[in-house]
Amino acid sequence: KTLLRLGFGMTVLFILVRAVNIYGDLLPWSAQKDALFTFFSFINTTKYPPSLDYLLMTLGPSIILLGLVDRRIGSAGRFFVVYGRVPMFYYVVHIYVIHALVVLVGAAQGYGFTPFLDGFFGFPETFGFGLSTVYLVWIGVVLALYPACRWYAELKHRRKYAFLSYL
Repeated sequence: KTLLRLGFGMTVLFILVRAVNIYGDLLPWSAQKDALFTFFSFINTTKYPPSLDYLLMTLGPSIILLGLVDRRIGSAGRFFVVYGRVPMFYYVVHIYVIHALVVLVGAAQGYGFTPFLDGFFGFPETFGFGLSTVYLVWIGVVLALYPACRWYAELKHRRKYAFLSYL
């Protein structure tokens, strides 16, 4: 009940603060050519640095969802709980996995290894994929890292070393 109240309160506060259009975000929203684009302008908030509107808009519904699924997770929920127990581990490992995939795919496409080893700003202009491919790779990486995340979560549970809690 507390999570639902907090989430709905934050969401309503977002709507109020954003509707006033004076405070809460660097970029004010404006009326557009139709209702859909006006709605897009309304929810287009500043992520970096995070504005008050952005935080209310994202955290409010997330907290509502948390209140709705608390203790009713089922098998699908248990899948996601594994990632929730080792978020930093997943974050660090997925960056290396994705970068290794980029290097391998770039080399396989004939670009060689060198352009992909200098960081993200040295990629060839013609290198890239469509959004559907990016989503498929993203889902594939999440699924591929599940066994490693589960192993690490179990290791953290078995071993109570303080340094394990940081990763």
